[in-house]
Amino acid sequence: MKRGSCVAREHILLVEDEEDIRELVQLYLLKEGYRVSVAETGEQAFELAFKERFDLYVLDIMLPDVSGMELCQRIRAQSNAIILFLTCKRESDDIIAGLEIGADDYVIKPFNPKQLVARITGHLRRASLASASGAAVRKDCLPWRYGRLEMDFRNYELKVDGVVVPMYVKERQLLMFFIENPNQVFSVGQLYERIWGWDRESDERTVMVHVSNLRKKIEEYPGNPRYLVTVRGFGYKFCVK
Repeated sequence: MKRGSCVAREHILLVEDEEDIRELVQLYLLKEGYRVSVAETGEQAFELAFKERFDLYVLDIMLPDVSGMELCQRIRAQSNAIILFLTCKRESDDIIAGLEIGADDYVIKPFNPKQLVARITGHLRRASLASASGAAVRKDCLPWRYGRLEMDFRNYELKVDGVVVPMYVKERQLLMFFIENPNQVFSVGQLYERIWGWDRESDERTVMVHVSNLRKKIEEYPGNPRYLVTVRGFGYKFCVK
């Protein structure tokens, strides 16, 4: 939706206990036309998340009552919306842990609020484009099937051995990209650019964790994948023979 429209854009929940950061980010998001709700604690955030539908969550990891990690898990139990972490933690283990429990991306403090808003806008735009493209191009298509996998392009429902498997936004976008580009090798940088789309150096951890999460959902033996394989020294390939 274009700026200046009388209709508000997507709804974002910002969870941040530091007042200065919370007010600054909220101001930048409001300037871009987003609807913004704010929370200072994890409990406030979960109460809002239970009552309203949000398109994207921005979660501080270090909250005064519960951790952002716990809040992410609680939100993921009821929503597939985009989740972005704000974190002071630079250690790989902490970042990977956040991605493994369902976060789509993260931003390390201190950050430029303009860049944060650009990141948020990019995530929402890609999710919207993927949905619109699928509805327009594939609405009359039969489900895609290969081996134990079946993808219904009309509602983006994945079945593995006939059982519906829930996926988060980035997992779905990643799988759709591989299905549309079978047997091609893509580097980590190429995947990051196509799926996350942020103009910075590719984040190897983000891609690797999402590939690992996706393998756990589609592979019978994730440690010895049949579909989403590693091409050593180059990247990843979705094998369809």
